Amino acid sequence: MSRRELIADTGIRLIARQGMRRLTHLVIDAEAGLPKGSTSYYARTRRDLLELVVRRLSDGSAADVEGLEIPSRLTPSAAARITVEVLERMAAREDAQAARFALMFELRNDEELRRLLTEDAPVRQLLHDAAARILRAVGLKDAEREAPNLVALVDALLMYRAARAAEVDAEGVLGAYFRGVSADS
Repeated sequence: MSRRELIADTGIRLIARQGMRRLTHLVIDAEAGLPKGSTSYYARTRRDLLELVVRRLSDGSAADVEGLEIPSRLTPSAAARITVEVLERMAAREDAQAARFALMFELRNDEELRRLLTEDAPVRQLLHDAAARILRAVGLKDAEREAPNLVALVDALLMYRAARAAEVDAEGVLGAYFRGVSADS
Protein backbone atom coordinates (compact mmCIF):
# COMPACT_ATOMS: atom_id res chain seq x y z
CA MET A 1 0.00 0.00 0.00
CA SER A 2 1.37 3.41 -0.93
CA ARG A 3 1.59 6.24 1.56
CA ARG A 4 -1.08 8.13 -0.37
CA GLU A 5 -3.44 5.14 -0.03
CA LEU A 6 -2.60 4.79 3.67
CA ILE A 7 -3.42 8.45 4.25
CA ALA A 8 -6.71 8.17 2.32
CA ASP A 9 -7.71 4.95 4.08
CA THR A 10 -6.94 6.51 7.46
CA GLY A 11 -9.02 9.54 6.48
CA ILE A 12 -11.94 7.28 5.53
CA ARG A 13 -11.76 5.49 8.90
CA LEU A 14 -11.55 8.77 10.81
CA ILE A 15 -14.55 10.28 9.03
CA ALA A 16 -16.60 7.11 9.47
CA ARG A 17 -15.84 6.57 13.12
CA GLN A 18 -15.24 10.06 14.51
CA GLY A 19 -16.72 12.53 12.03
CA MET A 20 -15.48 15.18 9.66
CA ARG A 21 -13.93 17.35 12.39
CA ARG A 22 -11.33 14.68 13.14
CA LEU A 23 -10.04 14.79 9.57
CA THR A 24 -6.88 16.82 10.06
CA HIS A 25 -3.38 16.35 8.78
CA LEU A 26 -1.94 15.86 12.27
CA VAL A 27 -4.59 13.35 13.35
CA ILE A 28 -4.03 11.32 10.18
CA ASP A 29 -0.27 11.33 10.75
CA ALA A 30 -0.80 10.05 14.30
CA GLU A 31 -3.48 7.47 13.41
CA ALA A 32 -1.49 6.12 10.45
CA GLY A 33 1.76 6.00 12.44
CA LEU A 34 3.44 8.47 10.09
CA PRO A 35 5.97 11.15 11.00
CA LYS A 36 4.47 14.61 11.58
CA GLY A 37 4.05 16.46 8.32
CA SER A 38 3.72 13.36 6.14
CA THR A 39 0.08 13.98 5.29
CA SER A 40 0.85 17.63 4.47
CA TYR A 41 3.45 16.48 1.96
CA TYR A 42 0.80 14.55 -0.02
CA ALA A 43 -2.13 16.90 0.61
CA ARG A 44 -1.15 20.50 1.29
CA THR A 45 -4.61 21.80 2.15
CA ARG A 46 -7.72 20.36 3.75
CA ARG A 47 -9.38 20.40 0.32
CA ASP A 48 -6.45 18.39 -1.12
CA LEU A 49 -6.93 15.92 1.72
CA LEU A 50 -10.66 15.67 0.99
CA GLU A 51 -9.91 15.05 -2.68
CA LEU A 52 -7.47 12.28 -1.78
CA VAL A 53 -10.16 10.59 0.33
CA VAL A 54 -12.86 11.07 -2.32
CA ARG A 55 -10.73 9.50 -5.04
CA ARG A 56 -9.85 6.55 -2.79
CA LEU A 57 -13.53 5.92 -2.04
CA SER A 58 -14.30 5.73 -5.73
CA ASP A 59 -11.46 3.26 -6.36
CA GLY A 60 -12.82 0.86 -3.74
CA SER A 61 -16.37 0.94 -5.05
CA ALA A 62 -15.50 -0.43 -8.49
CA ALA A 63 -14.75 -3.89 -7.05
CA ASP A 64 -18.32 -4.09 -5.74
CA VAL A 65 -19.74 -4.22 -9.26
CA GLU A 66 -17.01 -5.77 -11.38
CA GLY A 67 -17.63 -9.35 -12.41
CA LEU A 68 -21.34 -9.21 -11.60
CA GLU A 69 -23.17 -12.03 -13.39
CA ILE A 70 -26.49 -10.89 -14.83
CA PRO A 71 -28.54 -13.40 -16.85
CA SER A 72 -30.28 -12.12 -19.99
CA ARG A 73 -33.73 -12.74 -18.46
CA LEU A 74 -34.76 -12.16 -14.88
CA THR A 75 -37.95 -12.22 -12.88
CA PRO A 76 -38.50 -9.20 -10.62
CA SER A 77 -37.61 -11.38 -7.61
CA ALA A 78 -34.38 -12.61 -9.20
CA ALA A 79 -33.46 -9.04 -10.19
CA ALA A 80 -34.05 -7.97 -6.57
CA ARG A 81 -31.76 -10.75 -5.29
CA ILE A 82 -28.94 -9.77 -7.67
CA THR A 83 -29.30 -6.10 -6.74
CA VAL A 84 -29.26 -6.96 -3.04
CA GLU A 85 -26.03 -8.87 -3.70
CA VAL A 86 -24.44 -5.65 -4.98
CA LEU A 87 -25.91 -3.74 -2.05
CA GLU A 88 -24.40 -6.27 0.37
CA ARG A 89 -20.97 -6.00 -1.26
CA MET A 90 -21.10 -2.24 -0.92
CA ALA A 91 -22.45 -2.36 2.63
CA ALA A 92 -19.63 -4.69 3.68
CA ARG A 93 -17.29 -1.72 3.32
CA GLU A 94 -19.10 0.00 6.18
CA ASP A 95 -16.50 2.68 6.93
CA ALA A 96 -16.27 3.62 3.26
CA GLN A 97 -20.03 4.04 2.98
CA ALA A 98 -20.32 6.05 6.20
CA ALA A 99 -17.48 8.32 5.07
CA ARG A 100 -18.98 8.67 1.59
CA PHE A 101 -22.34 9.83 2.89
CA ALA A 102 -20.73 12.22 5.39
CA LEU A 103 -18.65 13.65 2.56
CA MET A 104 -21.70 14.07 0.34
CA PHE A 105 -23.12 16.51 2.86
CA GLU A 106 -19.79 18.15 3.64
CA LEU A 107 -19.06 18.74 -0.05
CA ARG A 108 -22.51 19.72 -1.28
CA ASN A 109 -21.26 23.27 -2.02
CA ASP A 110 -17.97 22.17 -3.60
CA GLU A 111 -19.13 21.36 -7.12
CA GLU A 112 -15.93 19.66 -8.25
CA LEU A 113 -15.44 17.33 -5.28
CA ARG A 114 -19.16 16.63 -4.93
CA ARG A 115 -19.29 15.55 -8.57
CA LEU A 116 -16.20 13.34 -8.09
CA LEU A 117 -18.06 11.66 -5.25
CA THR A 118 -21.37 11.35 -7.10
CA GLU A 119 -22.14 11.63 -10.81
CA ASP A 120 -18.53 11.90 -12.03
CA ALA A 121 -17.21 9.09 -9.83
CA PRO A 122 -15.52 6.47 -12.02
CA VAL A 123 -17.69 3.78 -10.42
CA ARG A 124 -20.89 5.61 -11.43
CA GLN A 125 -20.72 4.36 -15.03
CA LEU A 126 -20.18 0.78 -13.83
CA LEU A 127 -23.23 1.09 -11.55
CA HIS A 128 -25.32 2.61 -14.34
CA ASP A 129 -24.33 -0.15 -16.78
CA ALA A 130 -25.12 -2.89 -14.25
CA ALA A 131 -28.49 -1.27 -13.46
CA ALA A 132 -29.34 -1.00 -17.16
CA ARG A 133 -28.45 -4.67 -17.72
CA ILE A 134 -30.64 -5.76 -14.81
CA LEU A 135 -33.52 -3.60 -16.02
CA ARG A 136 -33.22 -4.98 -19.58
CA ALA A 137 -33.24 -8.49 -18.13
CA VAL A 138 -36.61 -7.84 -16.42
CA GLY A 139 -37.95 -6.63 -19.75
CA LEU A 140 -37.82 -2.86 -19.40
CA LYS A 141 -37.58 -1.33 -22.86
CA ASP A 142 -36.09 2.00 -21.77
CA ALA A 143 -33.54 0.57 -19.34
CA GLU A 144 -30.93 3.27 -20.01
CA ARG A 145 -33.30 6.04 -18.95
CA GLU A 146 -34.43 4.19 -15.80
CA ALA A 147 -30.94 3.05 -14.69
CA PRO A 148 -30.11 6.25 -12.72
CA ASN A 149 -33.30 5.76 -10.70
CA LEU A 150 -32.28 2.22 -9.75
CA VAL A 151 -28.79 3.44 -8.79
CA ALA A 152 -30.40 6.14 -6.62
CA LEU A 153 -32.70 3.60 -4.95
CA VAL A 154 -29.78 1.33 -4.11
CA ASP A 155 -27.86 4.35 -2.81
CA ALA A 156 -30.80 5.29 -0.54
CA LEU A 157 -31.00 1.74 0.82
CA LEU A 158 -27.26 1.77 1.36
CA MET A 159 -27.45 5.08 3.21
CA TYR A 160 -30.13 3.70 5.53
CA ARG A 161 -27.88 0.74 6.27
CA ALA A 162 -24.71 2.80 6.72
CA ALA A 163 -26.47 5.30 9.01
CA ARG A 164 -28.20 2.48 10.88
CA ALA A 165 -31.34 4.58 10.41
CA ALA A 166 -33.84 1.72 10.38
CA GLU A 167 -34.18 -1.89 9.37
CA VAL A 168 -35.39 -2.00 5.78
CA ASP A 169 -36.31 -5.09 3.79
CA ALA A 170 -34.08 -4.22 0.82
CA GLU A 171 -35.10 -7.30 -1.15
CA GLY A 172 -38.79 -6.48 -0.61
CA VAL A 173 -38.32 -2.84 -1.63
CA LEU A 174 -36.34 -3.79 -4.71
CA GLY A 175 -38.78 -6.57 -5.61
CA ALA A 176 -41.65 -4.08 -5.54
CA TYR A 177 -39.62 -1.65 -7.63
CA PHE A 178 -38.81 -4.30 -10.27
CA ARG A 179 -42.42 -5.49 -10.36
CA GLY A 180 -43.51 -1.90 -10.91
CA VAL A 181 -41.06 -1.07 -13.69
CA SER A 182 -41.55 -4.41 -15.46
CA ALA A 183 -45.36 -3.91 -15.41
CA ASP A 184 -44.87 -0.51 -17.08
CA SER A 185 -42.93 -1.93 -20.03
